[in-house]
Amino acid sequence: MAATMRLYPTFAYAVVVVGALLLSACKDGADGSKADGAEAPTDALGAPVRIAVQTVLPRRVVVYDELPGRVSARRTAEIRPQVNGIIQKVLFTEGTEVAADQPLFQIDAAPFAADVEAAAAILARGEADLFNATAKHKRVEALAAARIASPAALGDATATLAQARASVAEAKANLTRRELERAHATIRSPIAGRIGQALVTEGSLASVGAQTPLAVVQQIDRVYLDVRQPSMGRELLEEMLETGRSEDAGALPVNILTITGKPYAFEGRVLFSESTVDPGTGSIAMRVEVPNPDRQLLPGMYLRAKVPRAIYADALTVPQEAVRRAGSGRPYLTILVDDKTVANRDVELGALVDRQYVVLSGLKAGETVVVQGQARTEGGQPLELVRYEPAKPHSET
Repeated sequence: MAATMRLYPTFAYAVVVVGALLLSACKDGADGSKADGAEAPTDALGAPVRIAVQTVLPRRVVVYDELPGRVSARRTAEIRPQVNGIIQKVLFTEGTEVAADQPLFQIDAAPFAADVEAAAAILARGEADLFNATAKHKRVEALAAARIASPAALGDATATLAQARASVAEAKANLTRRELERAHATIRSPIAGRIGQALVTEGSLASVGAQTPLAVVQQIDRVYLDVRQPSMGRELLEEMLETGRSEDAGALPVNILTITGKPYAFEGRVLFSESTVDPGTGSIAMRVEVPNPDRQLLPGMYLRAKVPRAIYADALTVPQEAVRRAGSGRPYLTILVDDKTVANRDVELGALVDRQYVVLSGLKAGETVVVQGQARTEGGQPLELVRYEPAKPHSET
């Protein structure tokens, strides 16, 4: 019993120690809760959200229509014979530049030379007849004045003289024609340019009525690019010119792109545009003249032309990714009111140029728009502003 009684103090001591430990733990917990409560306002707001912004300043913007088109030669000459005959020589190298009036083919000229000689003989005979008729007319005229020759004889002499003169004129014309035929036996290029394949060889018959030309010469030091512009773009431009929103861009050069998008070294200019709309396509034909000194552009090639359509002298532009759209498709921007708050604002958009929208209304110069992170501004968190840096285009390899 005594041994049992001696255990009670030890048990009581253990209870006291455990209670003290529990009390200390509760106190530490209370202190920790108090410390967490002190930091609660910062955690409730959260860390600042980073958004990319850009201040809008007016600048000159040219709006282009990028239109596909096909190259055609500035001048094209089909080489055709003007006389019939056998081709004796081909006088050019295929695929080279030829000059205007340069000989290209030689037709056998012997028959034409003989025709010239025959025509010259006919002319000589006619001139002899004219000489005799003139002398006879003078004698009869003198006799008629002396009343020795009758008026009828004078009339016959006058008629004979007129016929002789007509025969000489006819003979001269015939000689000229024969000389032209002889000259046409040498076929020449009517223009300067690059000649293609010879479509006939020596010994072939050159015929005036043949459907196939002997060769083709194309002048391509300057070429034409024929494109089609949508008529709707023309209507919008006229409306913008009337309201003063745009300047006329007709005098600006045209930038040329290859079919792969690579810029061409020389700029073109618009020569004309048709005054009628194609009912099938709803487009207007337009012709652009492009320098081609290195002969890189060949007839039949496809290119793209960036044709200036409008000019904004003081345009306000925003990056394409800054524009958001409501469920109805209505565009709006997120505007930075101050460093802490933003507001959404409806805008009217114009053309998209180099990934930048022209803003026609709803935005003022000097205002700052949110370009990236618009959705993160809706929670009311503090804002961390960084300047928007557009992504650099990937370099082509």
